[in-house]
Amino acid sequence: MPENKKQPLTEIAKVFLKLGAIAFGGPAAHVAMMDEEIVNKRQWMSREKLLDLLGVTNLIPGPNSTELAIHIGYEKAGWKGLIVAGSCFIFPAMAIVWILAILYVRYENVPSAEWLLYGIKPVVIAIIIQALWKLGKKAMKNIPTTIGGILATVGFFFGGDEVIILLVVGLGVMVYENFAKNKMQGALLLPFSGLLAQNSVNLTFIPSGLNIFLAFLKIGSLLYGGGYVLLAFLQRDLVENYQWLTSEQLLDAIAIGQLTPGPIFTTATFVGYLVAGNLGAISATVGIFLPSFLLVLLVNPWVNKIRNSQSASSFLDGVNTASLGLMAGVTFILIRTSVIDSLTLILTIVTTIIIFCYQVNSAWLVLGGGLLGFIVMNN
Repeated sequence: MPENKKQPLTEIAKVFLKLGAIAFGGPAAHVAMMDEEIVNKRQWMSREKLLDLLGVTNLIPGPNSTELAIHIGYEKAGWKGLIVAGSCFIFPAMAIVWILAILYVRYENVPSAEWLLYGIKPVVIAIIIQALWKLGKKAMKNIPTTIGGILATVGFFFGGDEVIILLVVGLGVMVYENFAKNKMQGALLLPFSGLLAQNSVNLTFIPSGLNIFLAFLKIGSLLYGGGYVLLAFLQRDLVENYQWLTSEQLLDAIAIGQLTPGPIFTTATFVGYLVAGNLGAISATVGIFLPSFLLVLLVNPWVNKIRNSQSASSFLDGVNTASLGLMAGVTFILIRTSVIDSLTLILTIVTTIIIFCYQVNSAWLVLGGGLLGFIVMNN
């Protein structure tokens, strides 16, 4: 497999523009689609390498799937690939959210897209199930990692903190495997605390472009846990502390982020536009995603060193299987909220069978699901 083969920037741009345009369903679905496109279809890297990159993204703040895209770009074309992959993955969602923000300000409501989600969500679940199966076979290498993955899923359902679960499982696997071999070296990989955090910035005045940038830079530097944690951050800072928008506007912004493909962090584009128009949209988007680019640039060179260390490698094995355990928990929640009637159940089962039995491009399945949803909801 051409692990070390570089790729032209145009090819990287093409891949991640496509993924950014069709990646509905949140981080779990994004990871599944990257696995299909990068590992299966193009063979740019091994599944083990993808898992290592995914494990590292879980230990730094920011949107995991976007950081995975940035990692892949860096692996395939250096710092230029890092910028191209991340930007192209973000851009389609940013553009769609920006347009919806303009319509929202004009008409004061969120355009309905129930038909779109009705058909697409069951397809996305099937894509995630396949990715869990493929990634799980690689991640669960032995009894300790298998137990770790199961415990991570249990911890998810008991409301455990995601970062703590990752660390506990990673350390547990590391201690078990190295203690058994009497090679305990004490190597630890701790989550980054956010090198660019702006805790002391006072933003209680007018929401200028710079202030909006700093507000979202802080969030992007500190936020673990995805979209629902993002909601809590925005509520506390932008609604309660700065009073830049109302709780109702914030909920509409989160809804838009979930309705559109790509990273839910493009909610920042919507919020920025509501607060300060086009300048606000740009400032908020750059602010919330900039830390991810910088953190990946700092962390990526250490991935191979971590894998080559006995202690750190077993820790990363634990983090990888814990990541999939959390992904399994998220998938169960998605099934409960997406499979709402007999038609969506049938669509989920049929799509799962198609994906496992035939080599079908996930983009066509997503588009087909959206078309089916349109037909059903408009008849």
